[in-house]
Amino acid sequence: MFLEKLEPYEIFTLRPDAFWIWNNEEVKERLSWYYQVMTNNKPAKFIIAKYIESPINPYEIEDQRELWKIHDSLEKEFSKIYKEIRNDQLKLEELNKPKYSFLDVKIALARSHLKKCRLCEWKCGVNRLSGRPGICMMDKDCIVHSYFHHMGEEAPLVPSGTIFYGGCNFRCVYCQNYDISQLYARQGEKVDPRKLAIIQETLRKTGARNINHVGGEPTPHIPFIVESFKYLNTNVPQLWNSNMYLSLEAMKIIKDLIDIWLPDFKYGNNQCAWRYSKARNYWEIITRNIKIAYRNGDMIIRHLVLPNHIECCTRKVLEWIAKNTPKALVNIMDQYRPEHLVAKHPEKFPEIARRPYRHEILEAYRIADELGILYKPIS
Repeated sequence: MFLEKLEPYEIFTLRPDAFWIWNNEEVKERLSWYYQVMTNNKPAKFIIAKYIESPINPYEIEDQRELWKIHDSLEKEFSKIYKEIRNDQLKLEELNKPKYSFLDVKIALARSHLKKCRLCEWKCGVNRLSGRPGICMMDKDCIVHSYFHHMGEEAPLVPSGTIFYGGCNFRCVYCQNYDISQLYARQGEKVDPRKLAIIQETLRKTGARNINHVGGEPTPHIPFIVESFKYLNTNVPQLWNSNMYLSLEAMKIIKDLIDIWLPDFKYGNNQCAWRYSKARNYWEIITRNIKIAYRNGDMIIRHLVLPNHIECCTRKVLEWIAKNTPKALVNIMDQYRPEHLVAKHPEKFPEIARRPYRHEILEAYRIADELGILYKPIS
């Protein structure tokens, strides 16, 4: 896919708020790390990870437990260096690039999950290297359906260098991307890590503010995404746009590499999550992972307002955000529409077989205002 460079006047014409948003000092402060990487004043975290030396070649270690020991030791060094760079106490140029790095250790760990996959909380244990797909419908191949400059994301992210991956570990009955997430998940382009790095470089050099890993769901593609960073030498913020149903192991692998998180916080309880997305233990897993992400990067949380779900979902989600991630920006989304199975079988899901009413959206805003959540600049 050939991408023409986006000129500033084109962005301003299409999304003037993408420029004005940075006049909002509170937004700029909450997204301070992302802003500095976006403007090339700081190196992306994946680049810093390349400068943390591994004492041994991690690709020769087959014991995953031994790899985790090395990983956890190097993580302490990474955190120290990252903080020094963030606080202007150290510049990347002062460091030497080692033969094997913290990033290599993460690559080795991510690859090992293809043999017995535990990247998401289904932990299906499938040997994807054999060609057998997991619950996510992905096997040994990285599947990319499209990549382009996305002009419809939140203002601080536009233009976003969006990569749409195939497959998903959810089965959302109203999914707007159901073609690539469920129906035709494996019918995209097979892309290896080197090609994935070229895609990211192309997106950045033609005007993208970030690389937006989305889908479908990016989680099944973690081994390929992490390895692509080895070949990516262009500074660009990495954005994780996800349902956040990752395992703890997967979170440990990516949390030191992601500059800004875009979690999709859907439901306020496990019952709604199971009915509409077939996700078990949703609340416990998603809140755990969002807390981890919040401690390891900037964050914009998305919440899609579902009809008839203000009290059971929207209120609960917003109350949790206000208490646990108070500095996160929140996009309260009114874009829900009946899609996929809800559109096909509205009699099975009558409670969500319509667009949200205006009074439901206004009630969501009122709750957010009452809780002191910053949502207006990006919703």
